[in-house]
Amino acid sequence: MTKVLLLSSPIFGHVSPVLALGRGLRRRGHEVTILTGSKYAASAAGAGLDFLPLPPEVDYDDADVEAWLPKREHRTRIAAGRYDITGLFVRPLGPQHRALERALASRRYDAVVADTAFLGVVPLLVGPGPRPPVFGISITPLSLTSPDVAPFGSGLAPGRTAVSRMRNRQIDFILRHGPLRPLQTALDAQLAALGLPPAPVGYFDVAGLFDRTFHLSVPGLEYPRRDLPTSIVFTGPLPPRRPDLACEPWSPPPGDAPVVHVTQGTFANADPTALLVPCLEALADEPVRVVATTGGRPVEEVVARLGGGLPANAEVAELVGYDDLLPHTAAMVTNGGWGGVQQALAAGVPVVVAGSTEEKPEVAARVAWSGAGINLGTGRPSPRRIRHAVRHALRRPRHHEAAQRLRAEFAAMPDPVDVVAAAVLESARVPVVRTT
Repeated sequence: MTKVLLLSSPIFGHVSPVLALGRGLRRRGHEVTILTGSKYAASAAGAGLDFLPLPPEVDYDDADVEAWLPKREHRTRIAAGRYDITGLFVRPLGPQHRALERALASRRYDAVVADTAFLGVVPLLVGPGPRPPVFGISITPLSLTSPDVAPFGSGLAPGRTAVSRMRNRQIDFILRHGPLRPLQTALDAQLAALGLPPAPVGYFDVAGLFDRTFHLSVPGLEYPRRDLPTSIVFTGPLPPRRPDLACEPWSPPPGDAPVVHVTQGTFANADPTALLVPCLEALADEPVRVVATTGGRPVEEVVARLGGGLPANAEVAELVGYDDLLPHTAAMVTNGGWGGVQQALAAGVPVVVAGSTEEKPEVAARVAWSGAGINLGTGRPSPRRIRHAVRHALRRPRHHEAAQRLRAEFAAMPDPVDVVAAAVLESARVPVVRTT
């Protein structure tokens, strides 16, 4: 029996696919341990996995990010992204790595599989000495730099001309030597504290360091790169079902009104007035049925912000199983969580995206680039803009046709668990040895 160690940042959108992978590997006969935030211990047990908690000093609660990153809401655009990346992913590197070292010292693992944002694995990838094979799981849009794409986070379409490639190089140079330089300095400082030289790549290129990185998406939703490393493997997303989550039962309502699903995700969802409330207001008089989810936050918060009552055509729940909901959904309005957007498109559902934090502008840009939805270009759209976008998503054939093309592409992908399991079995017979 092969033994696999999974690593994940303690954020729901990262833990969820890693748990799904672990559950699938366990069913295929692998012995699986996951190292992540302590709040996910019960979820790991529900998936049949052994559990190791992160050290307390980096075991932050993704439901209360403000406690870990004070005043994060006061920053915007590049400053906000730099602050979040440094606090959520770079600063935990040292304690994460020490926890990883303890795990590897206590037990022999045939392979390590890490969420690529779990930077505690970087010293294992770049340091000297023998190590087990290390695979990455890419759970966000690809951030790898390339002249063929604009720098990650810009939300710019890639462009197809020599001029656009020159633009991309120039923006990348300016960002690396200007606003994003402190990000790289922080990453190198973490490595220096462990006695290691500076990182051989920039933060946005870490996914290229792994022996192989499995990108949980499809080529039709990712910008083409002529210099994409051969170690990047598209697998399609993991299945959405989470038996350890208490999703509320849902069945389609009577009548033939199209169902519009509204979600503010599971991370940037503390303020329902950003998207949930204006969506419910925007669609209150539309001939649709609105199904809104809070991502685990109390429904009462949304109702209170609406003045104490829901529109007659709306229902709100904390979580609803997407395998029940999406087959009956005509359009989704979302703040751009990558997992939810992919699940919608895998079901052929056009998407309206209103995201301005984390990787969400990149998600929105890719949706618009694919033709399968609309990028509202803001994280706080007005009810009028939402209403207009939903009408377009429901009525314009090109969005539906593009979503159906992506649905076919998703359906043609292999089972990601089979792909990872095959790599684990193959690598277990050929261990990696680093001598420099």
